[in-house]
Order: sequence, then C-alpha cells, then structure tokens
Amino acid sequence: MAPCRALAVFLSLLVTMTTAEPPGCKIRITSSGLEMLKVETQRFVEEELGNMTMPEMKGKEGRFQYTINEVKITELNLTGADLRFQPNFGLLFEVQNSSIALTFRRNILYWFFHDVGVINASAEGVNIHTALHMIRDDLGRLKISNVSCDASIAKMRAKFSGTLGRVYEFLATFLTTAMRFVLNQQICPALNHAGLVLINRLLDTIPVRSDVDDFVGIDYSLLNDPVVTARSLDLDFRGMYYDLQNENDTIVNYAVTPVIREYDRMVYMALSEYFFDSGFYAYYKAKVFQMLIANEKMPKDLEMLLRTTYFGTIMMLNPALVEAPLSLELKVTSSPRCTIKTSGASVSVTAMMIVMLLPPGQPPVQLSSMTMEGKLNAKVSLKGKRLAVHMDLRRFKIYSNQSALESLALIPLQGPLKTMLQLSVVPILNDRTKRGVQIPLPEGMDFIEEVVEYHNGFIVIGANLHFTKGLREVIERNQQGQQNSTTV
Repeated sequence: MAPCRALAVFLSLLVTMTTAEPPGCKIRITSSGLEMLKVETQRFVEEELGNMTMPEMKGKEGRFQYTINEVKITELNLTGADLRFQPNFGLLFEVQNSSIALTFRRNILYWFFHDVGVINASAEGVNIHTALHMIRDDLGRLKISNVSCDASIAKMRAKFSGTLGRVYEFLATFLTTAMRFVLNQQICPALNHAGLVLINRLLDTIPVRSDVDDFVGIDYSLLNDPVVTARSLDLDFRGMYYDLQNENDTIVNYAVTPVIREYDRMVYMALSEYFFDSGFYAYYKAKVFQMLIANEKMPKDLEMLLRTTYFGTIMMLNPALVEAPLSLELKVTSSPRCTIKTSGASVSVTAMMIVMLLPPGQPPVQLSSMTMEGKLNAKVSLKGKRLAVHMDLRRFKIYSNQSALESLALIPLQGPLKTMLQLSVVPILNDRTKRGVQIPLPEGMDFIEEVVEYHNGFIVIGANLHFTKGLREVIERNQQGQQNSTTV
C-alpha cells in the first residue's frame, strides 16, 4: 500500500505543478527598496507610538495615595530602528536601545497634605521586535495576516517638580515600575493596530481588479503567497486584461514565466508576452480594432490613387459612380500577438481592408477586399505608476482575397497605404496606449530611473522608488474615501 500511496502523492503533485497558472506580471522588492522604506516606516511608528493613550493609574503605598493621569509622550528617539525581510514569513521591524520621553500629572495625598504636579519621565533601553506575516488573501490581495510583537524597557527614570518634589523622590521607584509595566502593555497593541489595520489599508490601495478604460479592465490578483528571502520579496500577479462586457472570455496563459535575477535596484517588474496578448485579446473582443476612413479622414492623395486603381472596376459597375466618395474600412480579423526577444518587442496584426464607394443616398458599394499584414515595433516605458507602449509600423503588405492578379495590381498601393496607416491609424493606437495602465504599487509610491531590458519571452523593468506621499497621508486619504463610499 505504501508504494501506491507514494505514487498517488507524486501524481497529485505533478498535476498541481502542470496546472499551476504562470504569472503574467512579477514584482520584486529588494533590500535596497526596503532600506528606503525604513525611513517612512520609522516615521510612521513614531507617530503611532506618539499617539498612544495611557490609562489612569491609581495606587497606595503606606500612607501615600496617588493618581497618575494625562500621560503624554513628548519625544521618541528610535535611533536603532531596522527594517528587513524575514525569510518565509514577511517583514521584521526592530528597535534597539532607544528612548521615550514623557510627562504625566500626579495627584498625591499623604495624611492631610495634598500635592499636585507634573512628573517628567524617560524610558531608556527600549527594545521592540515586530514581525509582519504577509499572505495572499481570498481575493488575491496582499495582506498582513498576523503581527507578532515583543517590547521591553530596560529602565525608567522620573523627576518630580513642585514644592514637595524632593520629598517624593523615594516614590520614584514604584511609580516608574508601574509606568514601565503600563508602557510595555501599550506598545505592542499600538503596533498590532498599525500593522493589521493601518498598513492593510495602505495595501488596499494596490489595484486587484480595476477598469483601464471604458472597454477593458485588468486583473492584478496574486496567484500565491509572496516568496520572502533575506534579499527580496517576490510577488506573482495574474497580469491579465479582460473585456468589461464579458469578463470570463479570456485566453489561456501559455507564455514563458518571467524571471528576475537582479537585486541592484529597489524594485523590479517583469511582464510576459501573455500580459500584452491578453490586452490585445480584450480590446479585440471589445471590437475596438475597427475603423472607417472616409470623407475628411481620407487623405486626398490616397483617394486619388484608389480611384485610379479601381477606375475600371467602377466603370464596369456603374459609370455614374465615378465621382462618388471612396472609403476604407479596417477590421482586425484576429487578436494581435506580441513577440518579445532580446532585440526588442513587436506586435503582429492581421486585418481586412475593404474599399467601398459611398454614393449619396445609396447603400455603400464594395469594390474590393484585401488582407493586410503588419508588424509594429513596440517600445515599453514606465513613468510613475503608469506602464505605456509606443508603437511604430515596421513592415506592411497587402494581398487580394479574390485573385492573384488583383494582388499584383495592389502593389502600387503598398507604399501609400503604409504611409496612411503610419500617419492616421498608428497615432490613434498610440494615443490609447500612451495613457498607460496602472501597475500594482500602493499610492504614494512611484517608479523613477527605470531601465527596460528585453529577454526571450518577457520584459524586465528595473527602477528605484520615490515617495510622493507619506504613509500616514495615504492611509488617512484611503480611509476617508472608504467612509465616503459607505456613506454614498
């Protein structure tokens, strides 16, 4: 039975491996990126600890009765802060040998003497160890699922003020002991709330499924939990476009899985051919790749050449139609395909071009239909959080769907039609693609100093990070937006 069970387990693993969906988009955050994030994280933690609310403390020591309230943290000195990856878990934030300065009011009763004043205290040797476990949730979003925290304070000092300040110096020992205990109890809950609530709100600003425009959307859901090593955090996204009118009509990902080998820059993003092919397929199904060139859109030189080419056909059909306007109808017949090689990226397109007469007050008259095959160079760029593509027509040919003889007659049209496409159609495509699509980064972070590298089957973009907003600002804006949406 044991060999059979082992074989079943092996086959199950084999099926899982063969059916696993490869990522269309992959992002790596390196230790360099984490080093920059450490400054923002330290500032964020200081704000969270500075906003801690301390409970009122009451106690009795012999003839003394005391009440301590209005505790305020006046200064945080997290000099030994560090943020790094914790392999197979997530992120680790540590504070070593730091200090906290605070003030609180005292209310002390001794026999018939009553004294009120301010106590200045300092916590020294503050050590905080916080680990954030990062996972993929059920919606495919990056989330912090658990926060483990351990905080300790080596010693605490208190200085009394007021007329009887020196008399109460001996109370400092048990007051500081109580205060140190309470402070220890408050640090970790504050950091737990910061991780599980506030940082998760920041992660909510990463798009999962969102509209690109009026026709298509994009799916950036995570395919699995993040892979964390000592040097990086790797995220595998689906990276798939879809038609907004039929979100389930998508193509299967057979592309090469993108590979990131570099660690020098703060962040890397790799995009496979599937990322672009799914976009072309979504636009194709949304019937965006159709165009009618007629009237004022028709270049005069091209119209004259078409009229000369099809003069005989027009005369055979009806000589009265010689002066009727001409039009070109372009319709992509299959989804364009992207090819990425080390030399660059290109897009192959096959379309049907129909030449028609447009007699006033009468139905259009088809003169000819031809197949057009083109190849465009595609240059990928990344600005801020927008990924854009600029295309340029490289090769173009047409041939008749009716006869080889007509294909020969179309040879003089090759050059003018290519010029027309380059001047009229390609700019329309670039106008759409230059708007770009948002990449899966949180608000307040942008790519700068990007470098694009082409590999066989995928593109790798290396860049550095730039913070346009602080973590606190992004979290509060996102929270306000959620509250407004709920209200609406």
